[in-house]
Amino acid sequence: MAEKLSNKIIRLIKNDIVAGKWNEGDKMPSEFELMDLYNVGRSTVREAIKSLADAGVLRVQQGSGTFVNAISDSDNIDQRLKLAAFDEINAVRQMLELEIVTLASKHRTENNLQEIKLRLQQRKDAIMAGQRLACIDADLSFHSAVAKASSNSVLADLYHSFTVIIRDFFEKREKQGVNHFAMSHHLHEALYNAIAKGDAEVARQITTEILKNNY
Repeated sequence: MAEKLSNKIIRLIKNDIVAGKWNEGDKMPSEFELMDLYNVGRSTVREAIKSLADAGVLRVQQGSGTFVNAISDSDNIDQRLKLAAFDEINAVRQMLELEIVTLASKHRTENNLQEIKLRLQQRKDAIMAGQRLACIDADLSFHSAVAKASSNSVLADLYHSFTVIIRDFFEKREKQGVNHFAMSHHLHEALYNAIAKGDAEVARQITTEILKNNY
């Protein structure tokens, strides 16, 4: 899948800041200058600036302009995740989730299975009710419950860090409706069954299929 244009501009602006094109405290060029510099439209520039401001790389001062904050290679993980392209996020998420479902298939307890099943039912209920935001919440809760069942707190915490980014993607992907969640629900049911049976191989296959259709 091609890199989203705004993600590309985010990456290019950050690279230019790191390279010293603009230093800490410098005022960024105007929207029109950035449009000309990166050969993109105004909406793309605005989306990139907003994302960089949300990540703390830039600060927007009403009436004064946009300025560069301090930036270094030691940015915290939350900032890096906010700036990453979704393809990168999904690739790392796949590595995480494949390991998570493998461990969950081996270490899940009865309490874990009850929680996963509850989240699965909540996901189905939200789909049936056509409630998009509830679908997002239930989907993330389902996968978080699976991560918890891995019995590896580091993996579970790391996955939790991804949920903010995944939630943002879900909200941008589907402004209305729950079709994407409905189409993948049978896969989530199959994943629960595989984990409950302790079948790590099948759980990994299903997880790959879920993430393959995650766009």
